[in-house]
Amino acid sequence: MEAAVGLLLVLLRVSHGVETHCDGRRDGAQCYGPLGGTVNIQLMDNTSEIPKYEFLKESLKILAVRNNEVISNTIRERALFNSRGTFRINNLSSTDSGKYTLETFDSDGRFSGRWTLRLFIQAPVSSVLLVSECLSQGERRVSCSSEGGDSPQYSWTLDGRTLTDAELLSGNNKTNNITLKQHVSGHLVCSVRNDVSDVPKEEMISTCGFIFINCTSVNGTQISGWVYEANNTLCTQPKQTSMGKDYGTTISDEPWYIRNLPLIGGVLSVLVIFLVVGVAVICARRKKQNSKPTKKEEEDDQEVFPDAKFVKRQANQAEKKVEVEYGQVKSAKRPRKPKPTGTDCVYANVHKVR
Repeated sequence: MEAAVGLLLVLLRVSHGVETHCDGRRDGAQCYGPLGGTVNIQLMDNTSEIPKYEFLKESLKILAVRNNEVISNTIRERALFNSRGTFRINNLSSTDSGKYTLETFDSDGRFSGRWTLRLFIQAPVSSVLLVSECLSQGERRVSCSSEGGDSPQYSWTLDGRTLTDAELLSGNNKTNNITLKQHVSGHLVCSVRNDVSDVPKEEMISTCGFIFINCTSVNGTQISGWVYEANNTLCTQPKQTSMGKDYGTTISDEPWYIRNLPLIGGVLSVLVIFLVVGVAVICARRKKQNSKPTKKEEEDDQEVFPDAKFVKRQANQAEKKVEVEYGQVKSAKRPRKPKPTGTDCVYANVHKVR
């Protein structure tokens, strides 16, 4: 018979899963039982020393024992009292919550003592969901939520220890939503518990790909902050810092000619301008020199009129006999002409020398 009862209790425990224990031997004790589960209430140490006792819920007697023999049990289909003084209630419902009283009597049936306890029924936490996401600046927001569970309480650990303020950007160790700083990584656990259950959920988290840089960029700007490592073109060659990881100062290791490309480009531009201007001046001078007639060209021009002679007339001269001789040709006197205004050139019998 005891084997059959034990087997039944094991089956009930497996089916409902959650079981709690409570010490009801002191007056005013508070006990918690899981909804749909089992609660074990320790009522006394040694039942053999108490001839008679009764267990009541509010004013209703649910259990009566005399000389270690159960006289009545109104919830016998789901309750059991053993010789060790433990009262066990299975398949708990919300109606089981309330005030319970234990009254004892001596062998003559006289009242000898009373103490009370309160039983609270809570829905246990059934499952926990952990969701994390990376934010724009490399922080990681983590949310912890549970299905079921009355009055849930949250706690966080990282690599087996409580999260510290140095690792938390917002939230605290007792909230269900936290934001971790950029450098935090490791084995993160969120535990959701109440008075009848405790369910953990764990996840390995890593950084969101951001690194901390503190350097001078190629254009001389001082840069300090968190940047996405994959797209970081501001600084290179990460260094070890006091933070203990590869988040630290970085200095550009580009060749000098790469870092000074703007300066080199400006100098080359000025040189090209000077070169173009110099070439233009040289070409202009050569063109001007080429436009003047050479001595040989002047001699060639004189060969066209080899027998020509230029005679300058003098002002206020009454008459002047001008002769241009070429062979036997002579000019006669001419009438007086008005005063010349300039130099007159007389060409007579001009023949090109052959």
